[in-house]
Amino acid sequence: MLKAGIVGLPNVGKSTLFNALVANAQAEAANYPFCTIEPNSGIVSVPDERLARLSAISSSKELIPTRVEFVDIAGLVKGASQGEGLGNKFLANIREVDAIVHVVRCFENDDVIHVSGSVDPVRDAEIINLELGLADLAQVEKRRERLKKQARTSKEAQLEDAALARIQAELEQGGAARNVELGPEEAAMVRLLWLLTAKPIIYATNVSEDDLATGNAFVEAVQQLAAKEGAGTVRISAQVEAELIELPQEERAEFLAGLGVGEGGLQSLIRATYALLGLRTYFTTGEKESRAWTIEAGMTAPQAAGVIHTDFERGFIRAQTVSYEQLLQAGSLAEARNRGWLRAEGKEYVVQEGDVMEFLFNV
Repeated sequence: MLKAGIVGLPNVGKSTLFNALVANAQAEAANYPFCTIEPNSGIVSVPDERLARLSAISSSKELIPTRVEFVDIAGLVKGASQGEGLGNKFLANIREVDAIVHVVRCFENDDVIHVSGSVDPVRDAEIINLELGLADLAQVEKRRERLKKQARTSKEAQLEDAALARIQAELEQGGAARNVELGPEEAAMVRLLWLLTAKPIIYATNVSEDDLATGNAFVEAVQQLAAKEGAGTVRISAQVEAELIELPQEERAEFLAGLGVGEGGLQSLIRATYALLGLRTYFTTGEKESRAWTIEAGMTAPQAAGVIHTDFERGFIRAQTVSYEQLLQAGSLAEARNRGWLRAEGKEYVVQEGDVMEFLFNV
């Protein structure tokens, strides 16, 4: 299951957003720094209208969406890499996530205190990025010191040290570990350090209700920063998300349309996260259940089967496969088979977005 950490300076709307995304979460969203002391975690279903349509086609008794875990991580201040504020907790918690959702404040409101005294999302982003970089730099330097003796006789140690030297140079220039190209063997070695700046980042620009559809100058500045870093961006409004919770499900689409947007922040954020991480969704469907599965782009049919159960990958024979669009058009698996759209795919087949699959395997 994908795990995304929501981070940001105090009072940028992190906990309000988290509470809205995970409606039953109990994080306290208060107007003072460090109201989030322990990371709050909540698991949400990934909205996907395709799943409901597949369920209708198969008359499924159960519908099981794929899920994402969001973690609301304590606010950060300048000096966190040296333990300022809740820095040590912050850095430890963020190492455990797959992706970072970096909330930056892109709205003016005199009633909401800003920890730095003014609204400047690029400055705020750079504060956190600097602290993450400094923490990584200390870790890289420590690891390279340990490798010194080993590197005299070990080719593996020499390879790792050379990779870390390139990462250290990037960090010293204010860059991030994810900017350094590594070979497969180097990447496997470096991955064990769980470097913070190696994690992909999405900047969530938190705007007022009035700016949700069009954005503002603050949002444009963050988008320019993200473009330089190769990061993702998504425009959200914690205020709107909080209001959505209070509305009946059937009224939400109309409310969002009135604001000039077609989807809520949860859908936008998950879509952006999937795109940044190169994730895909495939489906299984039948009378018992219709279910969505998350895989990495480029996975073969046996690897995708292994997401369900490792035995499926080991004993893989073939996969009966049809695209979601073709199945929807056919109206049933039987009709898809009649039209020649239901294919038998082997071990080399790369699973595509929206594939509907049934696996045949030896136990």
